[in-house]
Amino acid sequence: MVDVLLGLQWGDEGKGKIVDYFAGKYDVIARFQGGPNAGHTLYVNGQKVVLRTIPSGVFHDSTINLIGNGVVLDPVAFQKESQDISALGIDLTKNLFIAEKTHIIVPTHRALDKASEIAKGNDKIGSTLKGIGPAYMDKTGRNGLRVGDVMSADFENLYAKLKQKHLELLSHFDISEFSDDIAAWEAEFFEAVKFLRTMNVVAGEYFINEKLKAGKKVLAEGAQGSMLDVDFGTYPFVTSSNTISAGVCNGLGIAPQWIKEVIGVTKAYCTRVGSGPFPTELHDATGEQLRAAGHEFGAVTGRPRRCGWIDLVALNYTCMLSGVTQLVMTKSDVLDEFDEVYACTAYEINGQQTKQLPFQLNGLDVTPVYEKFPGWTEKTATCKQFNELPNEMKSFVSSVEKYLGVPVKYVSNGPGRDQILEK
Repeated sequence: MVDVLLGLQWGDEGKGKIVDYFAGKYDVIARFQGGPNAGHTLYVNGQKVVLRTIPSGVFHDSTINLIGNGVVLDPVAFQKESQDISALGIDLTKNLFIAEKTHIIVPTHRALDKASEIAKGNDKIGSTLKGIGPAYMDKTGRNGLRVGDVMSADFENLYAKLKQKHLELLSHFDISEFSDDIAAWEAEFFEAVKFLRTMNVVAGEYFINEKLKAGKKVLAEGAQGSMLDVDFGTYPFVTSSNTISAGVCNGLGIAPQWIKEVIGVTKAYCTRVGSGPFPTELHDATGEQLRAAGHEFGAVTGRPRRCGWIDLVALNYTCMLSGVTQLVMTKSDVLDEFDEVYACTAYEINGQQTKQLPFQLNGLDVTPVYEKFPGWTEKTATCKQFNELPNEMKSFVSSVEKYLGVPVKYVSNGPGRDQILEK
């Protein structure tokens, strides 16, 4: 049996904490897509930990963690992350496995990412400049290198061939401002490759299916958010992978019939990092108040997040795409700050109201249609049970459930591991 946990907005929904909360109920936690642009934040013994590639179940002794073939792995970032986790007393050689078909990010992927984004000028898509897009492009272009290749005696020749292709592409860009960095990146890369060779590399598709046939419970952990899906997100301001539940099957090598529950994670409001359409974005003092109250700065980039009210039109869309069966609402306590809270229930486009996402949100003049809810004056972070929440908050949660037709099973009321209320 496989349950799926994924973000329903533009990322940053608090998935790391939620996976950590659920991890003890599962035998295997498996990342199925994305790269080191993920920033899954957990608090372990009061210490903040940000996971970028390693699954969020790594702090549970009895849980096996798998980096699936749908992920793109940067050996340098992976080594640093592994060392940080090991410093907390975690032995990754016991509970972390990497699928051999996982593609790797090489230094010239980072260079291509940076050169391409600079060349776009005002049309930047908001890339994290970690080489993820170019790595996925090489994957679909059938040029990529995979973790299994790292184990080959011929790896340096394979690397040199790919590097030459990238240098030819880079010759069409002005890379003067970072050309000297590439050599340093390369030295780090080969050191990190040595480290990667010490890890547990497995045939991921056989590994995960053997666990399933043995009756093990698997939680598939998504990265980024559903509105960043390369097919169904706010294209072209999207990531390079499928972030919806359909990505689980080809990101891990499992058949659809194994999937049972699809757990969707949404904030009680909305945020977005980088460029792209954001219908409910607030460009006023309320938006600033949301950012301050929610400490809305990127876990990986540190960039301030754009903030706005919850968008139920977009949430309904992503629930539909992934077949979401239950919801987790995070950062509900942030709304304690407001006398009134709002939810977008429709878009007005060219004088017409719709509850469907248009083909292309980018460039459209979209006016959100809001439903207003009374705020609550009580602080909710100390609540230990759902029934202790203010009636106004419970009414807000109920309205979200009714609109989406999906139950909110959990409400997170703070960053701590124990600050989650089961309904």
